[in-house]
Amino acid sequence: MSTPRLACSLLLRASRYSIAKPSSQFTALPRASRNAAPVLATASQLRFYSQDAPPTPKASKIYTFEEIKSHLSTSSSSPQSSFILIDTREPSELATTGTIPGALNIPITTQPDAFFITAEEFEDRFGFERPPKEKEVVFYCKAGVRSRAAAALAIQAGWKEVGEYPGSWMEWEGRGGEKVGGRS
Repeated sequence: MSTPRLACSLLLRASRYSIAKPSSQFTALPRASRNAAPVLATASQLRFYSQDAPPTPKASKIYTFEEIKSHLSTSSSSPQSSFILIDTREPSELATTGTIPGALNIPITTQPDAFFITAEEFEDRFGFERPPKEKEVVFYCKAGVRSRAAAALAIQAGWKEVGEYPGSWMEWEGRGGEKVGGRS
């Protein structure tokens, strides 16, 4: 026998022994028939645990372009506006594009712990007072992704009234919303 033929023969023999064969000691379980009715658990079959499942967090309220725009017109005439608008983009983005009038800037990408720090540390870091947990906060960014993350973080940190403007800066600028700052 030549060397390649011998090697091929040895490989075939080795592979025959390495292929898993069904064991005769295990028997297959019967398969459910296609016509079998689904089995539903009865009250006596349910398990109860000593701890309840954690409550699901409240979903944030979704705001539209018109709602944000009407908020701006009413907040300029009344000192107590209904919510605080927070821009979650980075300061460099604000310098080039501008921001919605009256919005505070909390850059969530570089400062994800902003809602978990003390009020004093927040004021030292951002230069303005932390929004009170009793007041509704509404987040926006460039396209809605960071604002969703910021809303989830605020809910996790204990804010009860949280909103998002998913259209964010792209919709605001595209629909001719008023802006402050940025390059012309």
